[in-house]
Amino acid sequence: MWKRMDFQEEAIQLINSDFRDLSLAANRLAHHAIKLGGMGFGASFFGFIAAIAAIYLLILDRTNWKTNILTALLIPYIFFSLPSLVFGVFRGEIGKWIALIAVVLRLFLPRHFPDWLELPGALILLIVVAPSLIASTFRDNIVGVVVCLIIACYLLQEHIRASGGFRNSFTKAHGISNSIGIILLLVYPIWALVVILF
Repeated sequence: MWKRMDFQEEAIQLINSDFRDLSLAANRLAHHAIKLGGMGFGASFFGFIAAIAAIYLLILDRTNWKTNILTALLIPYIFFSLPSLVFGVFRGEIGKWIALIAVVLRLFLPRHFPDWLELPGALILLIVVAPSLIASTFRDNIVGVVVCLIIACYLLQEHIRASGGFRNSFTKAHGISNSIGIILLLVYPIWALVVILF
């Protein structure tokens, strides 16, 4: 009987020790996240990864791996998650020239304008013509992060529904790449929300 009580006390002490270790690790993670976020590393790095994942999903949708998700939502996602340096380049003269070429091709040579250029052309036009209020203010605060989070959650739930369940979204041949891309879309807004709120 004494051995059983000693075993229970020892198990309780081990569990309490594990909870202390977990809380210490969570505090360190939050501290490091805030430190990295303060340096601007996290949001811009994960924004870049998220923008690449969104572009990857656009490419997948335009190839033979067609999906049932609404990929047009990736355009505002890229708009809000693109790092400021890259966004500034496309908002400047380079973006204006690309937008001009896309509009001229679409207007005067519609047969030579490929379908796969529709969404990238729309993205460039959105970046170039967006008012400064949206391009500067909303992109760099909680509004843009919340928009990205809503889009990523919606795309994930639509992908899971189209795959026939969570398990199928990771076991089907084409579902794995789409699932990984959509999960990468979730990383940026979650990280940015942690940095903004804490």
